[in-house]
Amino acid sequence: MVINKILNNNAVIIFDDKGKELVIMGKGVGYGKRNGDTIDQTKVTKKFILSSMEYPYHLVEILSSIPTKCIELCDDIVQYAKQKLSMKLDDSLYISLMDHISTSIERQKEGGQLRNKLLWEIKNFYKSEYEIGLYGIDMIKKRYGLTMPEDEAGFIALHIVSAEISNDIHDIYEITGFIQNITNIVKYHFKCNFDTNSHNYYYFITYLKFFGHRVFYKKSNNKSNNKTNIENNDLLNIIKEQYKESYLCTLKIKQFIEKKYNYYLDEDEILYVTIHIMKLRKGK
Repeated sequence: MVINKILNNNAVIIFDDKGKELVIMGKGVGYGKRNGDTIDQTKVTKKFILSSMEYPYHLVEILSSIPTKCIELCDDIVQYAKQKLSMKLDDSLYISLMDHISTSIERQKEGGQLRNKLLWEIKNFYKSEYEIGLYGIDMIKKRYGLTMPEDEAGFIALHIVSAEISNDIHDIYEITGFIQNITNIVKYHFKCNFDTNSHNYYYFITYLKFFGHRVFYKKSNNKSNNKTNIENNDLLNIIKEQYKESYLCTLKIKQFIEKKYNYYLDEDEILYVTIHIMKLRKGK
């Protein structure tokens, strides 16, 4: 692969064998290189096909304007996140994280701080992602000598969550609010607090995260195409008899979601929510 344009020491633009324009990222991939040189493919950590991106030259603009040091930092955080979560993350994470962290660093240098109003929810609902955020602010301290507040770890976590479900960062705020509403219904229904460190709580929150994504991206659903006959599901009939309180709690959640979000739960969703609540109660 031959370099067409060098953006910085860690990012170059190339054309592949099929003539597609790609942005290649990797530590030192552009260092000491000139246009026309070949790249060391062992240094490549990420490839972006510009023609497949919604705003391709936004990435080019960011890579050209952000210091190499910050790009390396963000790449390290993304690689750490992939390793810790063992899951695919949307490529947009590179862009959003570089844009966010570079701005946060400059703000911190000037003595300004941004309060994260969802910090408690992030710590409780997105524990793994928050730990990645803590790793991120630790790296910032080591490389820039800046002590960032926990709020920043929370913001980094939200970008990670956004990349997990390919959502816009602003939608994640709504989904976080959705999770808060549902967990409150469960808590007040059973009049107790649950162990937020338990595996069952983690699985419940993970389910709600992706459930919230479906709710917010299927608002056009209505009773005719999404609401089904609850009585038809044999397993649900068994579950609602054996775990009546969990089922009744699910019906409260169903009513709340239908009223607030105009989304009608089908029988499978009612079953899954009930099972998650039942497991959550066992592990409380």
